[in-house]
Amino acid sequence: MAVVDLPDRYNVAADLLERNLAAGRAPKVAIHSATGDVTYGDLHKLVCGAARALLDLGVRREERVLIAGYDSPGWVAAFLGATRIGAVPVPVNPLLQRSEDYDHFIEDSLARVVVVDAKTGEPKAVVHLQHDIPYTCITYAEQVLGITEKDTTFSTTGLFHAYGFGNNLTFPYWVGASTVLHAGRHTPATVLDTIEKRKPTLFFSAPTLYNAILNFEGAKSRDLSSIRHCVAAAEALPAEVWRRWKDAFGLTILDGVGSTEMLHIYCSNRLDDVKPGSSGKPVPGYELKILDDEGGPVPKGEAGDLYVKGDSALALYWAQHEKSKRSILGEWFFTGDRYRVDKDGFYWYEGRSDDMIKVSGLWVSPIEIEAALLEHTAVAESAVVGVSVDGFTKIKAFVIAKPGAVEGEALVAELQEHCKSRLQRFQYPHLIEFVPELPKTVTGKIQRYKLREKEAAPA
Repeated sequence: MAVVDLPDRYNVAADLLERNLAAGRAPKVAIHSATGDVTYGDLHKLVCGAARALLDLGVRREERVLIAGYDSPGWVAAFLGATRIGAVPVPVNPLLQRSEDYDHFIEDSLARVVVVDAKTGEPKAVVHLQHDIPYTCITYAEQVLGITEKDTTFSTTGLFHAYGFGNNLTFPYWVGASTVLHAGRHTPATVLDTIEKRKPTLFFSAPTLYNAILNFEGAKSRDLSSIRHCVAAAEALPAEVWRRWKDAFGLTILDGVGSTEMLHIYCSNRLDDVKPGSSGKPVPGYELKILDDEGGPVPKGEAGDLYVKGDSALALYWAQHEKSKRSILGEWFFTGDRYRVDKDGFYWYEGRSDDMIKVSGLWVSPIEIEAALLEHTAVAESAVVGVSVDGFTKIKAFVIAKPGAVEGEALVAELQEHCKSRLQRFQYPHLIEFVPELPKTVTGKIQRYKLREKEAAPA
């Protein structure tokens, strides 16, 4: 287990700023944004100004400061300013539209709260201590990415999300690197334009956007030569997308698994140790184990529930006592993900525990079927769920066809045979529906529960 040696009175906002000023980086650019560059010296002034403004408003230690906004220097100043005065920053998804969506997070709280969209669509609050931030910097950012002050990070996932928060704030500031902030929605066009203009060295995104970029006209002719590492998280990266990206740009995507509860990635591929389609191996400082439904170990190669142990784990779910008890088991955290580990120690995602499909007594992973479908030349995206047909569970795939593909019974039969030829004979979609789009979170993760709800709704 990695050890983070911090003083008894530690303030992460002061640390992230003052370590860079002490290193002589005041004139160095900390943030590239559409409104202009911000140096570390400028950022220090912005943060101090935000801290003073909050104090003038009457904000005191341990009081909550809700941060609802798009990525910008102002967002960073608000977060670090609140932290600097001992208040509790509460970042929320700026796309939450109803005032009542925020009510849950304005009640009593603790050290640091990260807010994300849960798989049920309802917001959840995860409480972290300030100590957890340096831990992710020392373990994943330094030991897996090898981040240095020479790097420039660019993340398509926003600062309100734990993945984007590390990518575009804590990781670069920990070592004195620069970051690129883009306010608003990311599209293949905006991402490619930003990469060519800002020349980031570390690029972070979600598998869905990597796939969208590959399908974007003219993408292969764009200049991505500044990038030394590409990182994927938020959902499993299909091996086919990994291969296509490698062929198109000569870049390896380091896929990994993390969570808001652990603050960032705790299992990852490395440049010199990678298996396309897998989530890699445990990040230094973290331990993983796979257990069956009874809490016993599973044989290597078989799927089970994933548990993780590491010193960046959440303190608790705010105002969700029962959820905290179910998920935090001593030093171990129950992730809710189903995984298997192969003979070489690589972890393979099999789906969420509640996404798994039991057909005729056999468990089926939607991830494997989706990956197989994506290998077909007619498929752009897909999502697989279990549906009830006359009281029996059947496998249904929702497919976005590529331009030019002819949707119909012939393609359905072709896709079914395609899956049968690559997986076990029972691992194929009994039903296929062609759709124009799939429901997703703001980070690009497919919301299978919405597809299940759609199928369960009365006709």
